[in-house]
Amino acid sequence: MTMRTPLRPLARVLEARSKGENPDAIERENIRLRHEDMRDRARQRAEGRLLVLAMFFICAFLVVGVRMGTLAASEPSEPRAITTGAKIVATRRDITDRNGRILATNLVTHSLYAQPPQMLEPQRAAQELAAIFPDLDQDRLTRQFTGERKFVWVKKKISPEQVQQVHDIGEPGLMFGPREMRLYPNGQLAAHVLGGASFGREGVNSAEVIGVAGVEKAFDEELRDPSQGGPLELALDLSVQSTAREVLYGGMRLMNAKGATSVLMDVHTGEVISLISLPDFDPNARPRPLNQGTAEDSPLFNRAVQGVYELGSTYKIFAIAQAMELGLVGPDTMIDIRGPLRWGTHRIRDFHYYGKELSATDVIVKSSNIGTARIAQMIGADRQRDFLGKLGLLDATPIELVEAPGAKPLLPANWSELSAMTISYGHGISASPLHLAAAYASLLNGGTRVAPTLIKQDYVPKGDRVVSEETSRRARDMLRQVVARGTASFGDVSGYAVGGKTGTADKPIPTGGGYYDDKVIATFASVFPAHDPRYVLVVTLDEPVETSGDKPRRTAGWTAVPVAAEVIRRIAPLLGVRPEIEPLPLDKVVMTSSR
Repeated sequence: MTMRTPLRPLARVLEARSKGENPDAIERENIRLRHEDMRDRARQRAEGRLLVLAMFFICAFLVVGVRMGTLAASEPSEPRAITTGAKIVATRRDITDRNGRILATNLVTHSLYAQPPQMLEPQRAAQELAAIFPDLDQDRLTRQFTGERKFVWVKKKISPEQVQQVHDIGEPGLMFGPREMRLYPNGQLAAHVLGGASFGREGVNSAEVIGVAGVEKAFDEELRDPSQGGPLELALDLSVQSTAREVLYGGMRLMNAKGATSVLMDVHTGEVISLISLPDFDPNARPRPLNQGTAEDSPLFNRAVQGVYELGSTYKIFAIAQAMELGLVGPDTMIDIRGPLRWGTHRIRDFHYYGKELSATDVIVKSSNIGTARIAQMIGADRQRDFLGKLGLLDATPIELVEAPGAKPLLPANWSELSAMTISYGHGISASPLHLAAAYASLLNGGTRVAPTLIKQDYVPKGDRVVSEETSRRARDMLRQVVARGTASFGDVSGYAVGGKTGTADKPIPTGGGYYDDKVIATFASVFPAHDPRYVLVVTLDEPVETSGDKPRRTAGWTAVPVAAEVIRRIAPLLGVRPEIEPLPLDKVVMTSSR
């Protein structure tokens, strides 16, 4: 705190009086000195304030100058509204087949919106837009443009040609926003695998692309994560998929079937090389779910995965293989097939009369229900259930599709001896064609379990052993005999040693109360080459009718088998499977002596 000097200090006044001086002069001098001090301090304060103000103006001019320089060096752009909230990430990774060919990618396009307050001729604009986009309602657009709304979405996606047409309208209130959309360049091909995508959160300048079905939804988070790097590589082969679809579609039409599906699987890795469900759809314009009818009436229904059917006699090889693995029968063991086989009030019959007994091999070749049921009695219900569980026939498949968990096999509530007998020939249990393909691959690849996958695999460790290599080889030999001289003779493709089993099952009535008399599910499950298995192919036709003869024929031998044979004939070269002379069994090789 500053001490102020008194104007008339007593000591100075007394001293002045003793010297005869005027004491008032002391007061005047002190007032002068005090005013000079006050003046100096005021000047210092003013100079400080001026310095601060000068620095402020210098900084302000520097900021303005830098900003002007930045704007002068930048590209001009329209002002944009600023919104709060999380940033919309529109970028999505590509999806390719196993050879790197594009199955799904992104296309930069535009959205169209209107700001009615800025429109000059809203009625004319509505008329012109309705002409460009026939799906738009002119009256509705007119009401929206002339009402009190300040923003109206017109179209979420438009083509470059449509952008130009809208530009030509010349309406300043019609505006465009950048938009990235999902594009499937192959259209319907692999539609049920890819599924499709749509828009999630949307803004004027961007939109979030999200998967709605198939692998697009199953891998939605990974596909939306740019840090994942390259594209998602599927196990599908685009060439094989295209060829198989062409043949299957022709076969479905030729056999007058309601629908069709096929699954091609690598027996050693479980990779699904081709998966087709007909009818299908274009994921670029994914249709809406049906409001009436059954799910299988919709083209969105994936018959290969969601279709849970009784697959008939294709199951017989499982019973024979398990019996051979348990040492109950061998390929030449004779089985009593006299019928009908009675169990309580239930009767089991064969499609034809085959005599009193057949070898275990011929039970498969002739497709004897009675013979298979007797073998199932030897195995027992508990052991049968355990074995089918090891083959993956009791649970939903682990394939990477969002639809798969909901397609669980239909099992009997009480797995009794009678259930075991009917299940042995594919009745009383329902599964999907994909279940069947995976089970056949596990049984016939040498006997190790494989899990179906849509993702390209670099290395797959061997799964749990289901049967021995010897049992697997014997099962393949039996299936080869089915094609060579049995119910699947139309499936023989020269040079590829096809083995397989037919299955024809009456179709159940959806409302309950038994089965249709004239509607079946026809299936052919095959493996090729049988002596050196590489691929399993399952073809299923829904309600086929072959009409070239005097009477309509619905069995798989007449419907599914020839379609599958043509698929194999066409795709085997694409898979790199070269035709070869089938090696003879060693017991049929005869040594001859030269002269």
